Amino acid sequence: MDDEENIASALVRLLRRDGYNILRANSGKAGLELLAQHEVGVIISDQRMPEMTGAEFLSKVKELYPDTVRIMLSGYTDLNSVTDAINRGAIYKFLTKPWEDDLLRENVEEAFKHHEMKLENARLTQQLQTVNDTLSNVNHELERRVAEKTGEIVRNLHILQISQDILDFLPVAVLGIGDDGLIAIANQMAHKLFGNLEECPLLGEMASDVLPAELLTGVAARECCKQAEKKQVRLADGQSVNYWCYSMGELSHAKGVVLVVDPGAPS
Repeated sequence: MDDEENIASALVRLLRRDGYNILRANSGKAGLELLAQHEVGVIISDQRMPEMTGAEFLSKVKELYPDTVRIMLSGYTDLNSVTDAINRGAIYKFLTKPWEDDLLRENVEEAFKHHEMKLENARLTQQLQTVNDTLSNVNHELERRVAEKTGEIVRNLHILQISQDILDFLPVAVLGIGDDGLIAIANQMAHKLFGNLEECPLLGEMASDVLPAELLTGVAARECCKQAEKKQVRLADGQSVNYWCYSMGELSHAKGVVLVVDPGAPS
C-alpha cells in the first residue's frame, strides 16, 4: 500500500516474479476495503499517506486481522513516528526506502513463512482443542457408565445380601452342588446339619467329603434330577429327614443340583 503510483508499480514488478498474488491500495481506507474482501498473508505499507498513516493502518489491521504479517516500508526519517506501533507489535519489520531488491524479497519470503507458521499453529491448536473436547466427552461418558455400573453392582450386592439373609433363615438346609461335586451354596441350617462354620466350612468342599452317603446316593439317583419330589432317608445316626433334589440348567444358566433337606421330618 503506497499513495505514490511509481513506488507501488515498482514493488509489484519486483515481487510478481516470486509468484505472489498482489493487491494494491493507495490509502488506508482502500486497504481496509481490500482486506474485507480478500484473505491476505503479508502487508507492505508506506508510512506517509493522506488521511491515515501507515502505522495507524497497520494497528487497525492487527486488531481486525491478527494473523497477517505487517511490514512497514518507509524512509529513515519516519522511524520515530512508527516506534510506538513497532513496540505494540503492529509492525513485524521496518524496511527503509530506497530498498535493496534481494533483501526486500528475502524479507517478504520470510514474512510469508512466518504467516504460514502462524496459520499452522492455529490449525494445530484447533485440532488439539477438538481432540481434547472429544477426550473430555469420552471421559464424561465413561464416568457416566462407571457410575451407572457401580450403582447396578451396589444394587445387585444389596439384593444378593437380602437373598443370602433369606436363605440363611430358612428352617431347611439348602445346598448348591456343581457338576464337579463342589459345594457352591450352603445356608446356616446346612452348616448346622453337616458341618461347623469354623471347623469345617461347607463352601468349596466336595459334597462327597461332607454329606452323608445316604443323601449322596439320593442326589446321584437319575430320578432326583428329573423331578423335584420329596423323599425320605434315614441317616447313619438314625435321624430321618425329608429331602428334595432340583436339577439346574433347564430354567437357568447354572449347572448342577440344589439339595434341600428338612431336618424336622418325623423319625
